[in-house]
Amino acid sequence: MKKVLLKITSAMFALSLAAGAQAAIITLSGPGVTTTSVAGATVVDFNDGTIGAYTASSGDYAIVSGNLGGVYAEPLGTDAPYLTVPLDQSSGSATFDLGFSANYFGLYWGSIDAYNSISFWSGGSMVDSFTGSDIVSPADGGQGSTDTNRYVNFDFGAMSFDQVMLSSTSYAFESDNHAFALVSVPEPGVVVLFGLGILGLGLSRRRARKA
Repeated sequence: MKKVLLKITSAMFALSLAAGAQAAIITLSGPGVTTTSVAGATVVDFNDGTIGAYTASSGDYAIVSGNLGGVYAEPLGTDAPYLTVPLDQSSGSATFDLGFSANYFGLYWGSIDAYNSISFWSGGSMVDSFTGSDIVSPADGGQGSTDTNRYVNFDFGAMSFDQVMLSSTSYAFESDNHAFALVSVPEPGVVVLFGLGILGLGLSRRRARKA
């Protein structure tokens, strides 16, 4: 019995470590969904021509409307200003400051291309990064397909970030309805205690059956 308890306790401890070092979980909202479903998230829709709730920005980007052949294309199903990166030249990036540490980010990613990428930063250090190919396959930039125009959600769990960088090595990375939030997650210790509680309940039932 002690060996079983030790093995399960060790497994729960490993689970707690994994929770502390969790990589982002990426999910795609259903086709046609253009904004977040996370309650209380801060949303930047660019409709007023500004970066909205972002506290600062830098790099090569523009807030545009409509299409400009070979430079940018409106994300499918939208009819409002949106963000394009880069603008002045065919390769570049733009960084946006959240103003606080978040663990959730979402954006409506238009015509997803393999050469688009998004990275997350905390205190000047990169937390993680993803290319268009990490989101959909193939990431071929289809402007009229719901396969390559999707709302993408990044859930970092116990990790956090305070900056987001959008980059592209060719025209262009178009996006809209950025959303970010600090979503509550169980502390690793809580996960362990919960697991031990279930274990204790199981052992007590086993003893009761033997009795």
